[in-house]
Amino acid sequence: MKPIILIKHLNGAPGLRLFGLGPKCIPVNAIDQLKNLLENQSFWAKGRKKNEIKKMIKNSSCVITLWQKNRLIGFGRATSDYIYRAVLWDIVIVKDQQNSGLGKLLVNSLLSSKSIKKVEKIYLMTTNSQDFYKTCQFEEINTQSLLVYKYIDQQN
Repeated sequence: MKPIILIKHLNGAPGLRLFGLGPKCIPVNAIDQLKNLLENQSFWAKGRKKNEIKKMIKNSSCVITLWQKNRLIGFGRATSDYIYRAVLWDIVIVKDQQNSGLGKLLVNSLLSSKSIKKVEKIYLMTTNSQDFYKTCQFEEINTQSLLVYKYIDQQN
């Protein structure tokens, strides 16, 4: 197996977001790779536009990427108020690398990141990966309900 490179990006991941940088600060069209990763390896992030992905990254407290040479093989991010609450978002590992420990490496790297490691509660939402997240010390909570508000564009 080729070596895995884990990058803990600066807040807002400017190198990734603005210049498409990957390992060793080499331009690798990282945003295009991220768009493809989200499009092809998730059901919840299909159809995201490059400019929206850049904005999403800019507003993230923590961004982690996993690389195999110049190929993006994993991504995860978090948002936080840095004291009380944080949320993990968009945890994705390419199919051919799943069940290899990289998902756990990615989640643990997010949890140990400076921006969220001392936060009181860290949330995440999942549709069908509960068992995986339980191995990362997450618990299902039955005392809270997830409510969703969906923005509706009134101009269309």
